[in-house]
Amino acid sequence: MQPALRLAVIVGFAVLGLFLPLLLGGSLAVYSAAVLIAIFAVMAYGLDAIVSDLGEVSLAHTVFFAIGAYATALLSVRLSLGPVGTLIGTIIAALIAAGILGLITLRLREFVFSLVTYAVAVVAIAIAANWDFLGGSDGLRGIPIFKLFGYEARGDMQIWPVAYALLVVTLYLMRSFRRSRLGQAAIMVHLNPRLATMSGIDPQKTRLQVFLFSAPITAAAGWLYAYQRAYVSVDLLETYFLILMLTAVVLIGRRLLLGPLIGVAVIQIQEKFFSFGGYVDKIVLGTALILVLAYLPGGLVGLFQALRKVTRRVRAAAVTPPSPGITLEAGP
Repeated sequence: MQPALRLAVIVGFAVLGLFLPLLLGGSLAVYSAAVLIAIFAVMAYGLDAIVSDLGEVSLAHTVFFAIGAYATALLSVRLSLGPVGTLIGTIIAALIAAGILGLITLRLREFVFSLVTYAVAVVAIAIAANWDFLGGSDGLRGIPIFKLFGYEARGDMQIWPVAYALLVVTLYLMRSFRRSRLGQAAIMVHLNPRLATMSGIDPQKTRLQVFLFSAPITAAAGWLYAYQRAYVSVDLLETYFLILMLTAVVLIGRRLLLGPLIGVAVIQIQEKFFSFGGYVDKIVLGTALILVLAYLPGGLVGLFQALRKVTRRVRAAAVTPPSPGITLEAGP
């Protein structure tokens, strides 16, 4: 496909996506689900860069999500900053936190890395729940309506274009990242650290740079989530959001640009329109993560590809004539 035609197709699908909630009925429930799918997908893409490209499992990305939400609440309520100012503050706060966490975990790998990041999340929960500056267990309320250049988002219908724009920007950033030198270096560090070092790549520097790339993405999701629900609290650090991110990243397949988006969409559609109840939905979500990690390391796409290979082999065996055998006749 020629570049111009390909760009036209991408733009066409992007425009169609903006009107997708309207095409699906345009009800408040549809718009609410669409907004949450976009926000949580952006949240998951930040973790996707760590899991799929760097090959590590960070259990602290809920911290970046909460940082985005809390920074938005503090800057908007106490300093009266608008969405642009709160977004800038969110990115700065996420970069500082990612730099600190990245430096702490530079030399850690796999289980130890995950354990340390989980400890960071536990510490963050304790701080958010007990520090009065962050509202303690009651959280922070009174976040003003999202207003940007005269546009007001008083509900999910109005906030949907903002959430969709954030999602499109995130998809562009992820695509650019995986085509960049940093993205290629991250994969090499993931697959063969020794070869990466021999090729002139500094694994520790690469890990830190990927952290600095991923954290603001997840934090930006927290930024918009704070405006969407108008308050923030310690529940942003619950394991639900972590399991949601991890499941979305691995459910469809790793290193697929639309993988986390489709994964989040599947999860949210089940919870919003085919719910079994709050606790049962969490059990379903956790069970899905266990099954994928244990039996489908390649995700649903990997399963589909495996089934296609089996089908091709069966068809090839069916059309291939049997090879002539050697018949031994018994003597008289």
